[in-house]
Amino acid sequence: MTDILTITPNPAVDVATSIDRVSDTRKLRCSEARRDPGGGGINVARVIQRLGGDCLAVYLAGGATGTLLQHLLDVERVPGVCHAIAGETRENFSVTESSTGRQFRFVLPGPKVTQDEWERCIIHLETLAEPPRYLVMSGSLPPGVPVDFYARLARLARARGTQIVVDTSGPALVCALNEGVSLVKPSLAELRELTGLPLHGEEEWRNAALEVVREGRAQMVALTLGEQGALLVTADQTLRAPALPTPVSSSIGAGDSFLAAMVWALNRHTSKREAFHYGLAAASATLLSAGTGLCQRADVDRKYREISGDET
Repeated sequence: MTDILTITPNPAVDVATSIDRVSDTRKLRCSEARRDPGGGGINVARVIQRLGGDCLAVYLAGGATGTLLQHLLDVERVPGVCHAIAGETRENFSVTESSTGRQFRFVLPGPKVTQDEWERCIIHLETLAEPPRYLVMSGSLPPGVPVDFYARLARLARARGTQIVVDTSGPALVCALNEGVSLVKPSLAELRELTGLPLHGEEEWRNAALEVVREGRAQMVALTLGEQGALLVTADQTLRAPALPTPVSSSIGAGDSFLAAMVWALNRHTSKREAFHYGLAAASATLLSAGTGLCQRADVDRKYREISGDET
């Protein structure tokens, strides 16, 4: 049995480069590009693997970019199952303006996916001899995949006793939460979209997250706030932590790293506070890596000690 299974219907190869200054109408000669496997669930699996967790990444991929994606995952020794599609897996592109530190991200929608193709993920979960302890559904849905895709997976997983984790946005998030999940990790923008409220200030953030819990849509809401840290809300507990002071090389994948470390820790039967702290540590450690390099275990452990006050 795999402890943690991630599903990524819209993975990508993330291309990252830099230039002194971005300007229009000119050829911009960039630095050498780096390429990393990407997409929400893919990044979650990469971090869990680095932390020593038992995780399997299930994803849809096709074409030459899909082949490259599989190769990059193999290089990182991330266990995965690729369900082939006819379309070409997307690339995402980010450019860091070295003179200012600003980062420009260009995100493509992904290939058109047929019903026969996306149903393979559902069949994969349905036919597992033993269900995973945690199912992490993360990232956007590509064209052709219905908005209730994650909701269908959640319904199936819950019936088999699996803990359900979701990190997406828009109608796909609404549908998944209507099924009820164990953990949801919205950004502030995603929580505002979900609630339709402006959510000014910490009290309003907490109340909005608590309402999601009280409605039975999630047992835990982990609200990531970028430079302002994060908030974890359950029915009987609210945890708040500021971001750690960290030099930023790239912020891409910080939210995925937060979620990955939280799920990894919860799977080890830690307290919610400890899992929350590991999430913060992983997000902070990810800021140190270029592109979508994500966090390294030694940096996560060091950041965790800073948060918990354990300097041993």
